[in-house]
Amino acid sequence: MLRFAMPWVTVVLVLLTGQAYPVLAQRPKDPEPTHANVAYGPHRRNVLDLWIAPGQGPRPLLVYIHGGGWVVGDKRGAKRMVRPFLQRGVSVAAINYRLTGEHPLPAPVHDAARALQFLRWKAAAWNIDPKRIAVTGGSAGGCTSLWLALHDDLANPQAKDPVLRQSTRVVAAAVLGAQTAIDPPLVKSWVGPAILQHRMIWMAVGEPDMASAWKNYEKHRRLYREFSPYYHLTKDDPPLFLSYNRDAGLPSRDAGHGIHHPVLGIKLKEKADSLGVECHLVVPKLARCKHYRSATEFLLDKLLGSETR
Repeated sequence: MLRFAMPWVTVVLVLLTGQAYPVLAQRPKDPEPTHANVAYGPHRRNVLDLWIAPGQGPRPLLVYIHGGGWVVGDKRGAKRMVRPFLQRGVSVAAINYRLTGEHPLPAPVHDAARALQFLRWKAAAWNIDPKRIAVTGGSAGGCTSLWLALHDDLANPQAKDPVLRQSTRVVAAAVLGAQTAIDPPLVKSWVGPAILQHRMIWMAVGEPDMASAWKNYEKHRRLYREFSPYYHLTKDDPPLFLSYNRDAGLPSRDAGHGIHHPVLGIKLKEKADSLGVECHLVVPKLARCKHYRSATEFLLDKLLGSETR
């Protein structure tokens, strides 16, 4: 009997009559959070989970922001990705936030900003290094992550609420299938009209459909531009890792293809490159990262820094 260790399974080769039969062991149970459903704000969805990693000194922190078009989704998806970070001494937080069906922009994104500030405010109690915090997420969670990474600091030193005095700046962002912009004229010019069939675009500004969003575009123009990370990118922004798993054919075929189209990432990388901002892009058959094998490797490098050297 020969045993080969693999990331999630143990493959047991049983030699019988000259043939090998693989037997898959049960996947290890995902670790439970150290603190669950901690309120970071007044709304019922203003809650977060935290996994505290072992290690000497304050630990780096990765903040996971779930996707779902700002319309659906839940922080529970983070449980599947925390293990490699905890094993390397990186703590992980996962947040819920208000959804645009009831609370249009700026609610979902500003909730994420407050969660980040809350985690910094709790740094001493939870052994967090406030200078080593990164963000990650897919789709709309990726859009929010990029917004946090690229937007000017929201800290208000004069705020009565001590949470709001904390910084919103991060050391890195890694995202999957993220919207780098949601401004209808801009994204339509990038990937074609099908992207505007996705409800994320109109529900973000509280409209019932895209026709109404177009009719009232001037009313919503400021919101669309404010929550498009592309417009906020400047030369002093942190490193980015962008990955997309859709093909880059143009124009986009349908709403799902459009809202996660690789060109959204390509446009951000082009701007980042022109400004000298570190930005890695992965697109099947089109772009690969020469420096990192995965987003996890990128995040660990940016969060651990000299600890890995």
